[in-house]
Amino acid sequence: MSLSDDYRAIHESAALGALQRRRQIAVAGQDRATYLQGLLTNDITALQPGSGCYAAWLTPQGRMLTDLHVLESGDLMLLDVPEDQHVATLERLEQFLFSEDVQLASLTEELAGVWVHGPAAASLIEGVLDGLTGLAGWADYQLARSAFGDAPVVVARIDQLGVPGFCVYVAPAARASFEAALEGRAAIRVAPDALEAARIEAGYPLFGSDMTTDTIPLEAGIEGRAISLTKGCYVGQEVIIRVLHRGHGRVAKRLVPLRSSDALRPGDRITASGKDVGVVTSAAVSPALGPVALGYVHRDFVEAGTEVSVQREGVGVPATVTSRPM
Repeated sequence: MSLSDDYRAIHESAALGALQRRRQIAVAGQDRATYLQGLLTNDITALQPGSGCYAAWLTPQGRMLTDLHVLESGDLMLLDVPEDQHVATLERLEQFLFSEDVQLASLTEELAGVWVHGPAAASLIEGVLDGLTGLAGWADYQLARSAFGDAPVVVARIDQLGVPGFCVYVAPAARASFEAALEGRAAIRVAPDALEAARIEAGYPLFGSDMTTDTIPLEAGIEGRAISLTKGCYVGQEVIIRVLHRGHGRVAKRLVPLRSSDALRPGDRITASGKDVGVVTSAAVSPALGPVALGYVHRDFVEAGTEVSVQREGVGVPATVTSRPM
């Protein structure tokens, strides 16, 4: 399959592929919601069985330790984190556990996530699972249990590419047969380059690429999805509230989409008016839009239409800040 074919599958049919490797942690016990409420940025106690949210875990200085998909299944919460943050996140959770009725466990041996994106994703998943219908009408972070043959699964809607997206959590032993069943119904396994192009167009930042332990969530523009402004205290809240209320949301830099006529690379420096104003964090070539990227720029250069220059081996490549999503 070509890049164009893969890109078309994402936007017109159904595509198999994960943006990054992730692992899951189970948080069980009667106090699980209130325990996580004081640690994470979103309103965890508001979650009902069958719902979830996106969240971040911050340092007291307001910088990100990791991002998380938080899924409440009814008898436990599933935390989905980047693979390279899995061990550290579990250890940190254990450190904050005192007298609460909470049990923690890694689900690495029990679950594997299969990601399906595209307008036909819902119907294909329904076709291979037992008794699960109506996925196309689900809200983001809605979830339910189902079964693939004898294997129990959990299905969650998590949009990442500007099209409907789902993660199906299956037992590792059933993963290959489940993916084969989806491919038998015309799901297409797409290359990472196509996923990356669609992700950048959608303006969806990844922890480890566009967000690191130096990132304040407001800089990455994830506050609308990840931060509750009405919940009680959580680690790092003071910094977030100070920036929002006293600083009117102004941060030194912002993550913006970029378009160019030449291919860009992560790590390329961004300049404007002869000054270094930022850096490219992710880049791809889109079959629809050509070279696209995400990068941080100084707050004076974040408006859509702003012309900047990306430095490639001493040569300036013209680029334009665009709206998000593109």
